[in-house]
Amino acid sequence: MYKIIFLFLIGIQYTSIHAQTRIAGTITDKEGKPLPGATVFLPEQNKGTVSDNDGHYIITSLPSGNTKIQYSFLGYNTEVKEVTLTPGELTTLNVSLKPAVIESQEVVVTGIGISAQHDNAVKIEVLNNKDIRQSGTPNFMEALTSVPGVEMIAKGQGVAKPVIRGLSMNDILVLNNGVRVENYQYSENHPLGVSGNDIDKVEIIKGPASLLYGSDAIGGVLNFTKEKPAPTGSIRGYYETRLHSNTKGMDNGLGIKGTSEHLFGSISANQKTHADYKQGGGEYVPNTRFNEWSLSSNTGYTGKTGTFRIFYDYYKQQLGMSVPAAQALATGGNRKNRIWYQDLDHHLINSRNTVFLGRFKWETNLAWQSALRKLQTTMNIPNVEMRLNTFTYESKLNFSSGQKTDYTFGLQGMSQTNRNLNERPSQFLPDADVSNFGVLFLAQYSPWNAFKIQGGLRYDIFDTETFALGTEESDNFHAPVSKDYSSLNGSLGATYTLNHKLIFRANVAKAYRVPNLSELTSNGTHGNRYETGNPDLTPQDAWETDLSAHYHGVFASFDAAIFYNRINDYIFIAPTNEVTDDDVPVYKFSQTNAKLYGAEAGLHIHPEPLPWLHFKGTWSTVTGKKDNDDYLPFIPAGKFRYEVRASKNKMGVIIHPTVKISALTALKQDHQAATETPTDGYTIVNATINGNFNIWEQALELTLAINNIFDTQYYDHLSTLKPLGFYNQGRNVSVGLNILLGN
Repeated sequence: MYKIIFLFLIGIQYTSIHAQTRIAGTITDKEGKPLPGATVFLPEQNKGTVSDNDGHYIITSLPSGNTKIQYSFLGYNTEVKEVTLTPGELTTLNVSLKPAVIESQEVVVTGIGISAQHDNAVKIEVLNNKDIRQSGTPNFMEALTSVPGVEMIAKGQGVAKPVIRGLSMNDILVLNNGVRVENYQYSENHPLGVSGNDIDKVEIIKGPASLLYGSDAIGGVLNFTKEKPAPTGSIRGYYETRLHSNTKGMDNGLGIKGTSEHLFGSISANQKTHADYKQGGGEYVPNTRFNEWSLSSNTGYTGKTGTFRIFYDYYKQQLGMSVPAAQALATGGNRKNRIWYQDLDHHLINSRNTVFLGRFKWETNLAWQSALRKLQTTMNIPNVEMRLNTFTYESKLNFSSGQKTDYTFGLQGMSQTNRNLNERPSQFLPDADVSNFGVLFLAQYSPWNAFKIQGGLRYDIFDTETFALGTEESDNFHAPVSKDYSSLNGSLGATYTLNHKLIFRANVAKAYRVPNLSELTSNGTHGNRYETGNPDLTPQDAWETDLSAHYHGVFASFDAAIFYNRINDYIFIAPTNEVTDDDVPVYKFSQTNAKLYGAEAGLHIHPEPLPWLHFKGTWSTVTGKKDNDDYLPFIPAGKFRYEVRASKNKMGVIIHPTVKISALTALKQDHQAATETPTDGYTIVNATINGNFNIWEQALELTLAINNIFDTQYYDHLSTLKPLGFYNQGRNVSVGLNILLGN
């Protein structure tokens, strides 16, 4: 059926009119001087260009109707414009960019759709690829924790899970280019599932987003968006490498992309290899080594009728597990995975298509992914071998009735199968079939330019069927489970902009999450405990209220937010008073009502008399409690992050040199769950030096970063290695080289 629809859409392209719909103009600074090399990008068409030496630009073969355009240039504020293109005509749009003393908003695709970052009633943070690349850490997820309210549950440098405002695991939805990642993300022992290869930025929704994404978005969303295509008529490429002293690690990446007037494509590959990390003080943490390989490619067509894209991602991981059984057997400092490691393969094929029909825009997103999970112990065969196949689909019709109103109707669904393979010794989860179908309606209304109201409703049905596993009446028997769930969810929010500088947001949302396979049916040893599922679990329901404000001036910006999240039937795992015959403690999944509340704030100051100096600080705190006032597990400590940064446009042969000193202070966490112990506070200091060079007309970027300069011994409260007595990573010196080809 999908092939028929795809061929039909392609046919529409060739029967469309041949008149050229174009947009052109000139990009200048505030004094009217042209800005050569400025980037012009139309995200809905996945098409862009750069201005010439006179600041002129032109983009042809565009669809008619309303569209958003992003203008950006290094050192200047990004401008987001909305324009109506008339069929067969040239639209002229000249733009004057203002110097960016402090960075402004970006175009985001997460949330209400393609929009300016501050147009959303929910708080959306953006972390660019450059910020991640210069973070100096071998842990991809750790770079994201620079965003206030975002933390990670980590098992060393190779395994980390996101935490947003105190919620984690299946309460956070991870998207790869808008596709929900399904790779057994059931516990703190399982990795993020995204390589970071060929991404442009990470968009982070803080708070419930079930209206747009269904189950699992109860606490927030991480969307890893793909890099932009090369400018029309060009071929671009890169090679990057980073060396890490602490893990004896090396990261390598290579990619190339090209774009003609209608066709575009890219391919990139990435490899990471890291030995066991050294904790503060210099001792190795056994079997925390990890090795990863990834491949990403895409191709597509853009024209007057629409944009059609196909993506393929492959991700291979071998992640050492620092469990007691491995610690005496693993030789510290090695990088090859030999015993007790997760061997993971993940394939993802994704087709994203957009058809423009005047005021209507029809988007479809179809994806198939296959995740193979093997657990290698000390045997010659895997102890666990499972395959999870998932097909997801999404179709949305957007209608704009002018500048004031915008409507979206959509449907989303998923079909999933889990299968145990090859009769392995441990079958922790049973074979299962899972399906989901949801319909949604979203509306946006702007009674005047400074005020926007957003809201919508969504209805979902969810079905889980598992099959009997094991011998009936034995300890490891998995009884069959059949569960049908349904849920009505929605949100209502508003934004108000005062004097183009001060933005207020308010949002109320209801969200849900259905119990996953592990919570319903697990029965066996998982990590250092024996887990038993609970087939009587019901879906979690959350009601969250968010209030936030954002001020963006010429020399200062400020953010502040408060939130309260009430979760009914919160699912958690807790120890029982039982142990197995091997003295392994038995844990069981249960439910209770809970609440999470907290606040975040950030301040960025650029002193007017010192144009090269920046000060930045953020603060975040969250408290999580059950109704009986017991604290929830995996709640991060309150944290302060601050930095001093000096940068100039040019210093000798160095272009845009930057020196940054940053620090992180975590407060003592003594509001721990019953299964946890208190964690002392700590402060670590980092430094980064970065600059660009042109050598024989070749653009190079060099980065030197030193993390945990003083080799501080500390435990992060969310580290799962803390109960084993291992500190977080000690001092790490990293050197990065990024070669930009074709610029």
